[in-house]
Amino acid sequence: MAAIKLNAVDKVEILTLQDNYIEITAMDSNAIVTRANPLKEGEIRASVLAEHGFSALVQTTVVNKTHTLLFDFGFSENGAAQNAETLGADMTQVEAAALSHGHSDHTGGMVKLVALTGKKEIPFVVHPSAFKSPRYLKFGEELKINFPKLTREMVKAAGLAVVETEKPYLLLEDTILFLGEVPRTTDFEKGWPLPHCRQDGKEVWDAIEDDTSIVMNLKDKGLVILSGCAHSGIINTIHYAMKVTGIDKIHLVIGGFHLSGPFFEPIIDRTTQELQKLNPSYVIPTHCTGRKAIMEIEKKMPDQFILNMAGTKLTFN
Repeated sequence: MAAIKLNAVDKVEILTLQDNYIEITAMDSNAIVTRANPLKEGEIRASVLAEHGFSALVQTTVVNKTHTLLFDFGFSENGAAQNAETLGADMTQVEAAALSHGHSDHTGGMVKLVALTGKKEIPFVVHPSAFKSPRYLKFGEELKINFPKLTREMVKAAGLAVVETEKPYLLLEDTILFLGEVPRTTDFEKGWPLPHCRQDGKEVWDAIEDDTSIVMNLKDKGLVILSGCAHSGIINTIHYAMKVTGIDKIHLVIGGFHLSGPFFEPIIDRTTQELQKLNPSYVIPTHCTGRKAIMEIEKKMPDQFILNMAGTKLTFN
């Protein structure tokens, strides 16, 4: 595979519109981390909502030109949009959107968030399998819990213009790469056994092949990789990002690593070991990574670890 030329950028800014955690009293802002401020009109009443979902506003800057991408939409209808308004995020700057995968904790806030942009026909990059239906978690023959549908018609009605691709796809003057379908190459990231779907009238395991990430190239520093849930495996995702771009230096890995619960806790140690070998400058586990995994990563990589929250802005120059 010939490497895709991902243009280097001078700055990457990631504003988390939704994540599972909020601690409004943290007071640990620094040159990289800017925490949400609880003040509104001089009073402590600006509430930032934490939910089991993820959404981020991603900006890349080259010299004085900034591009803005909306990545995922959070879980509830209102949560990420309310946070965007509370945080004073200028959603009118959004030029394109991308989806990590078609699960409802990443799609639920689509209508309200896109409405805040004031735009129609925003390019929306997505793997075609995000529209699979029905999708459900199978706990047994008697217990199957459905994911809400996501259809092309719903996306179009929200104001987005669907761009479907399984392959890597460059966005915003080649400053952001939608990674596309991630090959599963490690011997330990086996996926999640519960998700199923129906294909040709038959029940099959849902490998969530729509799972993907976005990638940026921070000048002289290396790759910035942002995942939604990393159902493909966060190590698989990092390896593929390196392969596709031809860049082997990792500055930052951020996003959900899906290491929560009994199916994934057995691979926390191995995942952490592989992250240590890859040696990113920063590692920021969010959303579905899970408390045990986050604590292990912080313990093993204390100088590289940053705790993310809903409302946190991260700036990398």
